Amino acid sequence: MVSVIIINYNTFQLTCDCIRSVRSATKDVDYEIILVDNASTTDDADQFLSYFPDIKLIKSQTNDGFAKGNNRGISHASGDIILLLNSDTVLTEDSISIAANYLANDAGNISVLTTHLTYADGVYQHNARAFRSIRNEFLDLCRPLLKLMPYRRRATLMLNQYFNGDFDTRCDWVSGAFFMFKKDLLNSLPQQKLDERFFMYGEDQLWCYQFSKLGYRCCFLAGTHLVHIANASTEPRKQLKLLTTIISRELEIMRYRKGTSLYYYIFAAIFTAKERARYYIKLASQKIFRYRIR
Repeated sequence: MVSVIIINYNTFQLTCDCIRSVRSATKDVDYEIILVDNASTTDDADQFLSYFPDIKLIKSQTNDGFAKGNNRGISHASGDIILLLNSDTVLTEDSISIAANYLANDAGNISVLTTHLTYADGVYQHNARAFRSIRNEFLDLCRPLLKLMPYRRRATLMLNQYFNGDFDTRCDWVSGAFFMFKKDLLNSLPQQKLDERFFMYGEDQLWCYQFSKLGYRCCFLAGTHLVHIANASTEPRKQLKLLTTIISRELEIMRYRKGTSLYYYIFAAIFTAKERARYYIKLASQKIFRYRIR
């Protein structure tokens, strides 16, 4: 059985659409839906039961963030496979069954499995990722030279925005929007649950790194896809605030991986300068060409 964990915080309609899509699309595997409401303020969580009386509804008294909310849901899970599914996703085919069957038949070296994600307009989301490194940051600054490499070699080496999601591959970490793993894998973690140090952003990468230390890798499936709306605000002030948070998370994860070594400080300088420069180039492009660069 697959236990589908969905976190809701003030996204009632999106969450309803997500649940409906799961129920409509999932045919070939037993599943349960566990909805964790993180103390929403705009709607009464009990309304979900009037639409979906068979789900497990867990109502938190406080908004404890993504990681704690998912751990709360997992503690009520009956399935041997866990799927963390964002409330702003919509299934268009039986992705849960396809992914669960693939994971169930795995020989044991997969930690987390994800699928091809697209935005609402059909554009691919880059959710098969490599851990950051000084080497990759320098290579990313030399994009024209990378274009000289054969596509498949370049995509396998760099992943991220260099990979078009058009073949199955192993990767270092994946987006938490569709994050599937075997429940018993948690028993190998120090606290036997997902790390809760981050309130939001970065936890998916952190979890995958912790699984990688146990000898596992993530898997990206290209053969099935779902929509992840992920409609981040285009307002510049909010974009900059989000960028600051993401940079902070990336640096914290690098400290966790490498410690406060010389490697960390070199990486921090290159990465921070590159990402801030990229933000202002994107901002200028939006103002001049009225085009949002993802």
